[in-house]
Amino acid sequence: MGDKRSSTNTLSVEPPNSAPKEDYDRDPDEGLSEEERALKLCILYLLAFLDRANIGNAKVAGLAHDLHLTTAEFNATLTVFFVSYSVFEPLTNVLLKRLRPSVFIPLIMVVWGLVMTFMGFVHNWSGLMAARWFLGLAEAGLFPGINYYLSCWYKRSEFGIRAALFFSAAAISGSFGGLLAAAIEQMDGVGGKRGWAWIFILEGLLTVVFGVASFWFVYDFPNEAKFLSPDDRARVIRRLKADKQSSAHSESFSWACLWSALVDWKMWLGMAIYMGTTVPLYAFSIFLPSIIRDLGWGTTVVQTQLYSVPPYVVAALLTIVVGWLSDRTRTRGIYNVVSSLLGAAGFVMLLATRNPGVQYAGTFLGAMGIYPCISNTITWMANNIEGVYRRGIVLGFVIGWGNLNGVVSSNIYFSPPRYLEGHGVVLGFLLIFLSGGSLLMTILLRMENRRRRLGQRDCWVEGKTAEEISKMGDRRPDFIYTT
Repeated sequence: MGDKRSSTNTLSVEPPNSAPKEDYDRDPDEGLSEEERALKLCILYLLAFLDRANIGNAKVAGLAHDLHLTTAEFNATLTVFFVSYSVFEPLTNVLLKRLRPSVFIPLIMVVWGLVMTFMGFVHNWSGLMAARWFLGLAEAGLFPGINYYLSCWYKRSEFGIRAALFFSAAAISGSFGGLLAAAIEQMDGVGGKRGWAWIFILEGLLTVVFGVASFWFVYDFPNEAKFLSPDDRARVIRRLKADKQSSAHSESFSWACLWSALVDWKMWLGMAIYMGTTVPLYAFSIFLPSIIRDLGWGTTVVQTQLYSVPPYVVAALLTIVVGWLSDRTRTRGIYNVVSSLLGAAGFVMLLATRNPGVQYAGTFLGAMGIYPCISNTITWMANNIEGVYRRGIVLGFVIGWGNLNGVVSSNIYFSPPRYLEGHGVVLGFLLIFLSGGSLLMTILLRMENRRRRLGQRDCWVEGKTAEEISKMGDRRPDFIYTT
């Protein structure tokens, strides 16, 4: 984030009279276990990603064979999820703000858990397509919603590790999903249902249970959080204002928020960077079981599920490390560049050799290069977009566009056992969009920060009142971008 220039026009952030000055540097979650809050949010996303990607485990457990699916038909069931998921994502952050997190998040969890449960009862391609469409629709609000929610609670230098802990649940769900699928597969034939059907049914019911429970443990935004006293709510808001998040207080929606987001170059470049992460992410998470099965080791279904666990474990650990380091150094872009090059090396290994051991090692590097960049990119965008609704809209567009590219992921792995086209496309996205885009964003933001430090943007606030300056968000000359 760098240092911030002082300005005579900066909005005053004097502390409320009701609380001692020394209390304003306290953590906003005072009175609530931070580990407990992080764990609960991680569990929600773990379940979401588990329900989204378990179709890959179901495939190796016989789904495609039993429903007589061709490769094109199976890929279409993957594609339709991302269409509904991405189309509705930009709208969900506005709904989250209007309905409140304590209502919106539990509600969509219950709905997608029920959809996943009923996926275990489909008998043909049409039924599976319909279920996947509604699954994408129901899940659309969780990932952008929780990242938006977290960005409204924490300072910019605190958000990276929280987002990393949250998204590490996606990697954990990959390892947990493999273990769970291996166990559930043993129920093959119980109640006349195949093992893949039980994967959908039991994992869906698990989501419903947690969705109902989350009505009691998901909290609202800082200015509405009932578990905080009025003094503590004032402290939270003051901390965010001091971090140049002067829109931390309640804000009304206006169409100007949408227009301001649409003309912001950072949103469009962020969309390009994020699709450089999501195409590799979804390709990896959905097709890893198939890649491992086709290595030529002669593994059983259960062994395939178990071999898919270690790459996710390593990816989860690195995601947390990158989140912590990026917060400490207050930089984001360089971690995207380095991680993407690590992932690119992994996919080069998958492309360049037929040796199963080398290819399996490549899956580790691939996972390590993909997963840290998801949370790091979202944190980077949230750090640099100010205004409650504006940030929500930008995150909705960035994440929605990135997830729409899951359509690409769903249709590039179609030539086993080498999957050369799929690996090649993923490699291209990592190098061009993720690495190249992150490098470009870093350069442009540093150039803008230099102009602001030299006072070349001070003319933007001439003649404006403190309230008008506050509403400028990240266009305030004293707002220094995180690079």
